[in-house]
Amino acid sequence: MTGAGGGGGGGGAGAGAVRAELFERILERLGGARSVVITTHANADGDGAGSEVALAAFLRERGTEAWIVNPTPFPESFAFLLPEPGWVLAAKSAAAVRRCREADLAVILDTAEVPRIGRVKPLIRDLPKVVIDHHPPGKRPIEGLVLREPAACATGELVYELIDRAGGPWNAVIARALYMAILTDTGGFRFTNTTPACLRIAARLAELGASPEELHRAAYGRFHPRRFELLREALATLTVHRNGRVAWMTVPADAYLRLGATLEDLEGFVDVPRAIGGVEVAALFRTTSDGRIKVSLRSLPPADVNRIAVELGGGGHLRAAAAVVKGPLEAAIATVVARVEEGLLD
Repeated sequence: MTGAGGGGGGGGAGAGAVRAELFERILERLGGARSVVITTHANADGDGAGSEVALAAFLRERGTEAWIVNPTPFPESFAFLLPEPGWVLAAKSAAAVRRCREADLAVILDTAEVPRIGRVKPLIRDLPKVVIDHHPPGKRPIEGLVLREPAACATGELVYELIDRAGGPWNAVIARALYMAILTDTGGFRFTNTTPACLRIAARLAELGASPEELHRAAYGRFHPRRFELLREALATLTVHRNGRVAWMTVPADAYLRLGATLEDLEGFVDVPRAIGGVEVAALFRTTSDGRIKVSLRSLPPADVNRIAVELGGGGHLRAAAAVVKGPLEAAIATVVARVEEGLLD
């Protein structure tokens, strides 16, 4: 059965009642499970990874077995959030297959779309599913009990509310993981999704054991030198267009391979063109291993880049979205820039 979350406090008492009921039903499902498999989207970010660790820690504190099984490896930059590496099982491993077979429930966090869980899909095909997400609906939804709240600053905000409604238990592992989820999805509390509610939650998490200085340094202050070598080469491609309203940058494929870069090295690259004064829509283009082009889009109000990403077969948020399009690179740039100009800036 599928449900939908409310609009971040909008919609009156009726919407609030539906939202509260969804949280209660999710807690009932979790309470009735002896073993839970938790997953998120491929190439997990801080929100996906942090939300997973927090939910796993919460369930384990309550005596429920909880295992993280992702379609791609758990990100190295957020592995410090894990109290034990053994909480994470590689999707192709025999242990993951066995744990998924023995589980009573699968929880999918920070995505509600079938394509985004990749190789985990067949592992959890026959399990009842709970989905907790803060992205707008896509074209291929995961069936199950769904709590979707696009007004939430991060999926971590929804996991926080879930645990808070349960009355805990809380511990420092949960607090640090949720703080990281919210910190990274708000861009260090500077994006437009930074609400009074998420700031209040961050303050509570700090009281519960999250160190703002430590977690900010972990998220934004420990980059590998190759990241800056790659950024130097990417900056040579920076282009400003449409009277300064659109800007983009590409990741040179040869430099990416030569430097041995990873996807984590690209964190924040798209914010470079967005930081140019007068730019309303920014994009970052990179070539994937199969020759397609991944485009990341960012915008300032009122531009809606989610709409353009959906048209291109992707999705995301109002101000941050992404899609994968056909190459070659030059053709992809021309297609995306034309869509941006025609659809967003008329």
